[in-house]
Amino acid sequence: MLFNLLQSGLDAAAAVEAVPQQQEMTMSLFDLFLKGGALMWVLLALSFVAIYLFGKKWWMIRKAGKIDRNFMNDIHDFIHDGKIRSAVSLCQKYDSPVARLVEKGLERTGRPLTDIQTAIENTGNVEVARLERGLPILATIAGGAPMIGFLGTVIGMVQAFFNMAQAGNNIDITLLSGGIYVAMVTTVGGLIVGIIAYFGYNYLTSQISDLVFKMESTIIDFMDMVHEPEERPGN
Repeated sequence: MLFNLLQSGLDAAAAVEAVPQQQEMTMSLFDLFLKGGALMWVLLALSFVAIYLFGKKWWMIRKAGKIDRNFMNDIHDFIHDGKIRSAVSLCQKYDSPVARLVEKGLERTGRPLTDIQTAIENTGNVEVARLERGLPILATIAGGAPMIGFLGTVIGMVQAFFNMAQAGNNIDITLLSGGIYVAMVTTVGGLIVGIIAYFGYNYLTSQISDLVFKMESTIIDFMDMVHEPEERPGN
């Protein structure tokens, strides 16, 4: 009985001592970030750039895709009635690549169809280039961030082996902890930033592709509208 009480007291004391040790071993994310070294600040800056570019391009693409569903029907009615100025004024109400393409085509009304189509295609190329501006930077971050993390891994291992060489026969695990922290934390940080930028880039690319398809469909509809009055006399 006495032995059991003593054993319980020892277990309780060990448990009490274990709690402070566990608390001492806890580490905040900021402390873990600092363990990664100077390259973590580079990765942090890249993450801010990636998030800023993604947010900016997402808002731009979302805004560019907004247009009234009856837009092309109204344009068709204006062209049918010969109200080209009214059609141009309608296009100018929308801050959209689709509206700017139609406006450029309306400004060339009366010229050969090849001239109208060429003007619309040139405007379309400018609009697509404007939408894709900044995406190469996002793609570079997606590929470069993991490489920076790998560079941190190499630097951390070099630091660990250097500490081992300096210690000689008195090798202690604490001598390796600094280099291992740099190696592991920078790898994780680089992968996180790279994954965020990679998925963001692919998402924006898919959204731009959908918008380009919409622009091409609009060009086809508009050219049919412009060509329609020329077919009537032969019918």
